[in-house]
Order: sequence, then C-alpha cells, then structure tokens
Amino acid sequence: MLIPSRRDMLASLGAGVGSLGLAGVMADAGLAATAAGNDPLAPRPSHFAPKARHVIHLFMNGGPSQVDTFDPKPMLEKHAGKPMPQGHLSTERKTGNCLPSAFKFHKSGKSGVEVSEIYPEIAKCIDDICVIRSMHTNVPNHEPSLLMMTSGNLQPIRPSMGAWLSYGLGTENRNLPGFVVLCPGKPVVGPQLWGSSFLPGAHQGCHIQNLDPNRVIDHIRNGTVSTATQRRQLDLLNAMNRDHRDARGGDDQLEARIQSFEMAFRMQTEASEAFDVSREPASTRELYGTGAYADSLIVARRLVERGVRTVQVFTGSGQPWDDHGNIVNGHRSKAQTTDRPIAALLADLKRLGLLDETLVLWGGEFGRTPTSEGADGRDHNNHGFTVWLAGGGVKGGMAYGATDDFGFAAARDKVHVHDLHATMLHLLGLDHEKLTYRYSGRDFRLTDVHGTVVRDILA
Repeated sequence: MLIPSRRDMLASLGAGVGSLGLAGVMADAGLAATAAGNDPLAPRPSHFAPKARHVIHLFMNGGPSQVDTFDPKPMLEKHAGKPMPQGHLSTERKTGNCLPSAFKFHKSGKSGVEVSEIYPEIAKCIDDICVIRSMHTNVPNHEPSLLMMTSGNLQPIRPSMGAWLSYGLGTENRNLPGFVVLCPGKPVVGPQLWGSSFLPGAHQGCHIQNLDPNRVIDHIRNGTVSTATQRRQLDLLNAMNRDHRDARGGDDQLEARIQSFEMAFRMQTEASEAFDVSREPASTRELYGTGAYADSLIVARRLVERGVRTVQVFTGSGQPWDDHGNIVNGHRSKAQTTDRPIAALLADLKRLGLLDETLVLWGGEFGRTPTSEGADGRDHNNHGFTVWLAGGGVKGGMAYGATDDFGFAAARDKVHVHDLHATMLHLLGLDHEKLTYRYSGRDFRLTDVHGTVVRDILA
C-alpha cells in the first residue's frame, strides 16, 4: 500500500480552506492544533494596567484637509487669494495662494471645540473626542505616509500596528482573527499596510472586502463534508505539518499556515454571524444609516464586541480623500458618507459600555495645504494635520496642540506619528520601548527608536 506524501495530502484533503489566505488563530481546548506554549495568539498580559482593550482605526486614506474639518484658520480668509506671508513649505507639488475653507466652523458640545459644518453629527460627540491639531509626519507622498501611519516606517518592511498589538496582547476570541481590515478593494500600497513582516504570520490582518455574510471569505465552507469529518481531516493534516515543521527546526511560515487552517475551521461557525448586519435591530440600522461604510462600522462594533483586538476601516479603495481639485464637493461628499456612521459608532459603543475600553482613531496619512493647487484643490501636507481619538482612556472635549496661523505646520505641542503610536500602545497597557521583537540581530519595535507618550491627553 502506498503511503501518500504530505504534498498529496495537502492537495486532496477537502477541509474547505483550499484558497483561504488567513493567518490568525488561537488553539481551542480539545481541538488544539498547537501546544499551548506555541499558541501565538493566546492572550498575554500587558506591561501595566490598560485603559483600552481594543482599537478601531477609522482610516481616512488619501489625506483629509485639516483646515476644512477640525482646524479652523480665520487668517486664511484675511489673506484669501494672496501669497502665504511666511512663504511656502516644501510639498509634493507647487501650490498657489491662500485658500480659505468654504465651510463654516461651529463651537460644539459643552467643551466648545470647533468643528466644520460638514461634520454635524460628529460635532454632537465632540465632548468624547480629543482633537490633535499638531500632527506631523515625514514626507508628503501617499505610499510612505500610509506605511508610516500603519507601521511606523516609510518602507514596506515593518509589521503593522495591528500586528504589533496582536503580537503583544494576543486576542480574546478563538473563532475570529485578532486583526481585521475592512476595505472594499485595495488601497494604495495594499496588503503591506496590514502585514506582519518579520513577526509570526499569525499576526497579520485579515482583509475583508465583501460584507455579505455568505461571502465574507470565499471558500470557507465545505458543502460536501461534515464538520466531524473536516475535524478529523484537519487533525491529520496538522499532525503531518507539525512533523514537517519540527523536522525543519521550526518554521514560522509553516506554523502560520497550520494556524490559518484551524482559524478557517472555526470561522465557519462564527464569521457569518459576526459580519451579518441584518441581525441588528432596525433602530441600530437607522442610527448608522445606509451604505457600505455604515455597514462597515456596524461590523467593526460587532467584531470588537466579540473580542477582536484591532479593526481597521478604510474609507474606500484607492485614496478617496485625495482632493487635488474641487475640494469643496469632494470633502463634502465624503463627509456625508462618513459623518453619521462615525457618530453612530461612538454613540453605540458608549451605549454598550464599550467606548471606555475601545480606542477610536480618526485620520488620514497626512493633511492638505492651506494654499491652493490649481483653482480649487489642495496638495498633500505632511508638516501639519489633524487626527482625533475617542474612548479608551483619552480625555474628551479637548483640542491638543496647534498649527501655525495658516494651518501649514505643527507649531505647538507637536505630535509625530511615532508619538501617536507610543500613546496608543500606552493606552493598551504596553510600553512602546519594551514591545520588541528580535529579528536579524536587532530588537525592533513599532516606534523604531522614537516616540514619546502624549500624557496631556490621557484621562
């Protein structure tokens, strides 16, 4: 009798995961694919008591304009159509004269923080929000800036923030990935924005493009083999893979593959339910509104509710906020799409008692120039821009830092992306200088050799 090779077994086993590209798992009691000591996603203690347990990153990819959203600049109106008094900073393209915002700003909430008229619903939540107006990053180009915001490096060579959180803390749900990315299509750069790089592959993000609960991940179900039979097949396959792994002296990529099969098996039961927004009551659907972005934020809340550590929600494929022309209509349209769902997410998390333990980050990879590009657009601006944080141990109802009088560059209490990452890790109970991984003879970390916790925004 011929004994099938491992390759033959991989090719023939019908476990319903043949084309699944997941990497993220926890060994389940009684169904363990790996020994407890080898479980890369087992919950781990934080360095100190955390304020937050989860992160939802609302990624406004493309770069929203700070002076049209959360950083009003009256001096732009005074100098409208005139050259910038202090001259231009270096950006990707040559820009023209001062371009005031077409939108009015209003003092909002009890705190009186000013918010643009294009975000009326978020304005109602401002007392739960800390607006950081003094952000800056290294370069005014999408690709490196997207990587800096997601992985702390300008090149696609480092693990993403979600992967670092998974590595540092593990996850709380054995049937769902610890790091989920909701993006219809592919943003600029692509999978490196949620990759695990040199961290074990189990920590990379699971990219979800389609929120149809029956098609969240294609090929996850097996229509011809029972669950019990799949379990026996997977046990055999895992045993063969572990023998192969051990014979090679350990192999992180093979370990990630073993675990991806396990995760896929478990996700058959829980994934469809978690992504099915139709299970929400009509009142919740009404709160968030309709459309793909609204559904994504409902799913983000459902995933956090079920223990997923990090959820990253892109505004859309490509770089939707990249308004080099007609910024008025462009920004107004995207604000209309995102305003109500974001406000609903904050209100929903608060209603469920989850906002205190969920850190919500809003922002893009950089901002835009206060000077014009063409007649009615704005160029990329890395020198000064705005993000905001809510929940998870952050002070609400405050604006931290400031750009100059025209909104071009961070001028007071500057916050680099490394500082933002250090602060977020701190809120999750992690010392950014101690969360390290030894690779190629060096200890690496999310913040590289930089980063200072912004303690003034901590509750």
